[in-house]
Amino acid sequence: MEKMQQVVGRARAAFRSGRSRPLEFRIQQLKALQRMVQEKEKEIMRALKADLNKVCAVRGDEAYIGYEPLGVVLVIGAWNYPFALVMQPLIGAIAAGNAVVVKPSEVSENTAQLVAELLPLYLDKDLYAVVTGGVPETTELLTQRFDHIFYTGNSNVGRIVMAAAAKHLTPVTLELGGKSPCYIDKDCDLAVACRRITWGKYMNCGQTCIAPDYILCDPSIQSKVVENIKATLKEFYGEDVKSSPDYERIVNQRHFKRILGLMEGQKIALGGETDEASRFIAPTILTDVSPESKVMEEEIFGPVLPIVTVMSVEEAIEFINLREKPLALYVFSNNKQLIRRVIAETSSGGMTANDVIMHSVLPDLPFGGVGHSGMGAYHGRFSFETFSHRRSCLIKDFRWDVANRLRYPPGSEELMQLAKLFLLKQCARSRVGQFISALLAAVKAVLAKRKLLMAAISLGNEGLTAGDSPGWLSPEQRERSLEEPAASHP
Repeated sequence: MEKMQQVVGRARAAFRSGRSRPLEFRIQQLKALQRMVQEKEKEIMRALKADLNKVCAVRGDEAYIGYEPLGVVLVIGAWNYPFALVMQPLIGAIAAGNAVVVKPSEVSENTAQLVAELLPLYLDKDLYAVVTGGVPETTELLTQRFDHIFYTGNSNVGRIVMAAAAKHLTPVTLELGGKSPCYIDKDCDLAVACRRITWGKYMNCGQTCIAPDYILCDPSIQSKVVENIKATLKEFYGEDVKSSPDYERIVNQRHFKRILGLMEGQKIALGGETDEASRFIAPTILTDVSPESKVMEEEIFGPVLPIVTVMSVEEAIEFINLREKPLALYVFSNNKQLIRRVIAETSSGGMTANDVIMHSVLPDLPFGGVGHSGMGAYHGRFSFETFSHRRSCLIKDFRWDVANRLRYPPGSEELMQLAKLFLLKQCARSRVGQFISALLAAVKAVLAKRKLLMAAISLGNEGLTAGDSPGWLSPEQRERSLEEPAASHP
């Protein structure tokens, strides 16, 4: 038997080849599935008969999706935008009808304390509680049972949150991060591109989860990128960035030293000035960065921008795909075909072309990660859906029970044909009609009980062994023996 690792590896390689993405391929595969059901109808009939020996059809009178609150949810905020990243999920949780326990980040202690003071003054104290504190308090909080946990932060803590949630089978939304790449094509308005990149990279001193983490570009435009960003920084912050009221600081000493460590041994093309006392790090650009360097191993989360040179868009796509899926991806080009190719051949939580960050501010778009960058999404109506259970509801009427003869035993060929005509008419009205009609063969297999029984009896007479029902049983007795459920195997 093939090893599980080989099976999964082969499936992942096939997925990465991209052949499952084209619409034509998906349609072809669905048609193949339909053909399988049609061509192997008898085998399916025998298997369903042996496994289930029963049929059930549903004719709904009133069907709808009811949105109901999940219950008591936990919202764990982040320190880089300590107010917004608490308020946004809190709004969605309240709108969905939940009770909420809010845990602001202790790193932004002033904002955390303010949230703890303000919320009880404006909201129901019992339904919307605030818990403050550090790691011990958060650890104890995670031992409690919640109906949903919403966490914004890094992947290491995300694993801890998910492990704690798993003990109670609690669903989670993890808004994490990652190294969000920014590919700059030679065919683009470089001045505009660099102005937008500069804004997104250096606002909040680079402490934004969807800030461009590094640039990929052709070697021929690397120096031009540096010069354009340098000019834009002067435009934004003046000659002396440190004295600018619009330039922020690193949140604490630990992160200040972490970022300095990422810059060690790198070629600094711009910036590099620091002041530990005020936790100031100037907007910095690193050039000719090796993909194996320390600064390319983790999310920077600071005002340091590495540039890695690539010779083509193909190389850029390969570079991105060899790494964990990022929270955001950016591409700058005048070539719409190139943009769509990057979108089609990569994966990320979200993306923006010819700008940065702006996809996250549109309420009609869900915001969230994929793979290593998180799971689940929110913003706008998606926040409401995240904190709601979509409950399938069916309300039947006691009248017209004669219509339910289609699902009540005993089955018959005539009733099966009637059901088939009815379902085909319904399916023809929907876009998924072709696929659903393929499943009708399976319905037929379950409904045609008498034909199955006779076939099974005939097969039993031909291949009877010492362990089977003896040949002297009457047809009625053999029929009953065939309907007995088979013993399960250990």
